[in-house]
Amino acid sequence: MKRYRGFLAGAAMVAAVVVASPAMAQLAGLKVTVVDEATGAPAADAEVVVTNPAIGFERTLKTDAQGQLLLDGLSTVGSYSVRLTDADPATGSVPLSLRSNFTQSVTLRRADTQDAIVVTGARATSGVNTVNAEVSGTLSARELRDLPIEGRDVVSALIRLPNVVPSTGFFNEAPTVSINGANGLFTNYLIDGLDNNENFLGGQKFPTPLSAAADVTVLSNNFSAEFGRTANGIVNITSRGGGNELKGEGYVLYRPGRPVDSASPFPRRDLSGNPVGDSFSRIQGGGSISGPIAKDRTFFAASLEYTRDVNDNVVDSPALGIIGAVRGTNQFYLGSIRIDHQLTDDWSLSARFNYGDVAVERPGGSLGGGSVSFPSAGSVEERKSTLAALTAVYNGDRLTYQGSFQFSRFNWDFARARAGGPQVAALGPTGLTVAVVGDPGFVFVETENTYQTQHKFTLDLGDHRLKIGGEFLHSDFALAGGGNPDGNYTVQLTQAQLNMLRPRGLALGAQDILSLNPVVANYGVEIRPATFGTGQSQVNAYVEDEWQLRPNLTATLGLRWDYDSLSAQGGNGGDFNNIAPRFAVNYQPDAKSAIRFGVGLYYDKIPYAIISDALQRSTTSPAFVGQLNQLVARGILPANTNIAAATFDGNLTVNPACTTVAACPPAASVAGLRATTSSDEIRIRNPNGYDNPYSLQLSVGYQREVATNLTAKIDLIYNRSYNLVRLRDLNAPAPFTPNAAALTPANLAALRAAPTNAARIALAQNLGLVRSQAAADATRPVLPVAGGARQITVSETGGTSEYQALNVQLIKEKGSDWFAGRVSYTLSRLRNDTDDINFRASNGNDFAAEYGPSVNDRSHVISATAYLYPLKGLTFTATGLFQSGQPVNLVPDASIFGTQDLNGSGFSFGQQYVGNANRQPGEGRNSGRLGWSRTVDLGLRYQVPLLNKGLTLSADIFNVFNANNLSGFANAATTSNQVQFGGGVPFVQRNAGPPRQFQFGASWSF
Repeated sequence: MKRYRGFLAGAAMVAAVVVASPAMAQLAGLKVTVVDEATGAPAADAEVVVTNPAIGFERTLKTDAQGQLLLDGLSTVGSYSVRLTDADPATGSVPLSLRSNFTQSVTLRRADTQDAIVVTGARATSGVNTVNAEVSGTLSARELRDLPIEGRDVVSALIRLPNVVPSTGFFNEAPTVSINGANGLFTNYLIDGLDNNENFLGGQKFPTPLSAAADVTVLSNNFSAEFGRTANGIVNITSRGGGNELKGEGYVLYRPGRPVDSASPFPRRDLSGNPVGDSFSRIQGGGSISGPIAKDRTFFAASLEYTRDVNDNVVDSPALGIIGAVRGTNQFYLGSIRIDHQLTDDWSLSARFNYGDVAVERPGGSLGGGSVSFPSAGSVEERKSTLAALTAVYNGDRLTYQGSFQFSRFNWDFARARAGGPQVAALGPTGLTVAVVGDPGFVFVETENTYQTQHKFTLDLGDHRLKIGGEFLHSDFALAGGGNPDGNYTVQLTQAQLNMLRPRGLALGAQDILSLNPVVANYGVEIRPATFGTGQSQVNAYVEDEWQLRPNLTATLGLRWDYDSLSAQGGNGGDFNNIAPRFAVNYQPDAKSAIRFGVGLYYDKIPYAIISDALQRSTTSPAFVGQLNQLVARGILPANTNIAAATFDGNLTVNPACTTVAACPPAASVAGLRATTSSDEIRIRNPNGYDNPYSLQLSVGYQREVATNLTAKIDLIYNRSYNLVRLRDLNAPAPFTPNAAALTPANLAALRAAPTNAARIALAQNLGLVRSQAAADATRPVLPVAGGARQITVSETGGTSEYQALNVQLIKEKGSDWFAGRVSYTLSRLRNDTDDINFRASNGNDFAAEYGPSVNDRSHVISATAYLYPLKGLTFTATGLFQSGQPVNLVPDASIFGTQDLNGSGFSFGQQYVGNANRQPGEGRNSGRLGWSRTVDLGLRYQVPLLNKGLTLSADIFNVFNANNLSGFANAATTSNQVQFGGGVPFVQRNAGPPRQFQFGASWSF
């Protein structure tokens, strides 16, 4: 009991701080092994000195009978050096930067001479993982600083690591990287081991800038039992802390855009994922400072960054005689602060605060002209994030404890209206739209408040290192969504009315048109402009034993349990049996190498968006409840379905009949139309509840230090995932198979020559190539009715995927050499039957026919980075990313069939995001491939011998050879080249990777 007296005494002192303050985790470990150079035998009772001058840390310890010692609860600030006490103080390991929630291993090899034991830095091995079977990759602060990275965006640098590729997402703001080929929304983003997820949909909550990151790690497979809430991968950023030396930096980056950048007929993307054109430019500035508050005891680090993008659009309405440019401005504010305090010899505290404010302006118009969206219809997308965290760490002789609490908030206003009020789409005398003015026409304001507490005990029991921990994370969500409560009008203008509006120019607004009382072609109004949502609680507990079987053999046995309260939504019990065993073996044949094997289960959380969609897009109208009762009677829904729990009065836009604007009723008077308004799709919560997705992961690998600071790695990976989220239409029509035999040259010519589209569709139907919507509706289990729906959809957890990969890496650390770098090759394959939460089978519910390549599947990826230091103060970085092409989904050509909806199933909510429309007859999902993409980037850093050598000038060139890449870059599915017409028609290029672009910068540091 005496051994833990310090822990018990300090617990009361720290408890008040932990309970009252928000928290952060930054626990790190160091495992040191000392062996005999000649025999490889463990060196027992060897005295080892571990130092970190940045925080005044120095410990002298002796190795155990297996030649090992372990330090836990270490700060991630600064660099650690490890040497034997009888070695030259100038020798030892290369500087070791520790990352949060990971134990770094280092092996010292000593040689006996007649006079003494000699240990040199060349005989220290730190690039080989001798602890577990984790498959991961890390970019250090130096690598991040020297890499050519657009806008100092840390996550975009992850494509330099194995198993990570640029992602095709399903909306503009989707994450820009994919791990193991999976949807980036399923990645678990962490800062210092604590949650940094936008938990409504997915992706980062706070976009950590370079100045706030000490390193970034991707955990892709077989990670520790303390990590979870994903069956995919983890991005863990270690925040930057301060030390005994006062340091600071001020910097500015400039993206000039055209004409310095190369021209491209296709839009590029800004840092938020939104398209920009030739007028785009960026100025970015910021600073950071760190140092001691009290030497060796209390430290701080703070950073602030501001980014301003400028982009011009064009409004062009010939019918109104109006043309002009409108300017949009994006502004990013990102701030971070971290404070570390050594409370006693055993207790330390660490606090972190992050704040992000991202505002993306949509000013109206479009990049290439031809748009009639006026500035009054413009909007601003705002993403505000706040994270406040505190961690308390007890570091005793044999017991280490970490307790954390974090509060975070995220607010996402997707379209804050510039003008508000009603929206008006005005048609001219020819029937073409001549102006869109007023409100954006919809509302999406999401708010999330998340509370997280995390506790972990690590106990050193000699040959066993026992880790026990648990976590509770709760998020409260609220969404204001739906259509426009002030009404969306489509009106028909006469020529005289057009002439009256011409003088307004770009200032044209909704009231200018409505005051003319034009004829109404359509009027839609949101009858429930309410904010609603629910909470999500996630609980986990784990135990892990790191068992040192022999000096060169370690077995790690872990067991983790997860529960997600969303699994109980829909009226059924929750998914409580998410028990995940994990097992790893690490064997070191010699002091320079390790063989690793790992296998385990990994459970994912349930995305809150599927519950939110089922609330927002549902109804309790009597007609719809009647349809559900029919589905129960037919056995399509369970007999015990709780319809009240599965349905909800969500948002609904109704269309009251009115001839002129003055005759249109206000929203308050049309609420009764909910019972009679028909919907193409209504969604319900799953009466069966939801099973958490999970993955079986297996890997085997080998690592070896082949030369000083040069490590080779090879890993074989196999993942099999189950219970993946997808959409099912409970009221799907019978499957329809087009008559592919009818696609003869004569019939194709006749279809193309049809005088009207109606005639083309009629001919296609006669040939058995197309089924009408009426014919499809006749085969549905329940007929569409007024107040009900044609499609009755539900999210289900029934998808599967299989990922296989071979990774080969060669990593050269800088050391004292003039060069460093890494090169990796990945041979991989990912097959699945769902790519997104809104993915649905294209023909009925035949998901077996959907099993095919993932949208982010690659066969070959080669990534190479070389850091060259030819002169003092000069750094030259060259990176290359070479990828085989992404899959192509071949869809029907409406100029042949008259429609892309061959089976008559109708348009769905999911199709506009994932493009899972019908396919060309005879083609499977993603059956084509694009060509290879090849991108080379260059970075130059020169430390000017002025101002005490603190001035550094930089220049980055992206896509040096101006390659026209059709895939392999961060992109949105709606604009991707991955959807093409089938039937052998010519390829249509819709987008391209960024052309050659330049970025210039200057920084001053002290």
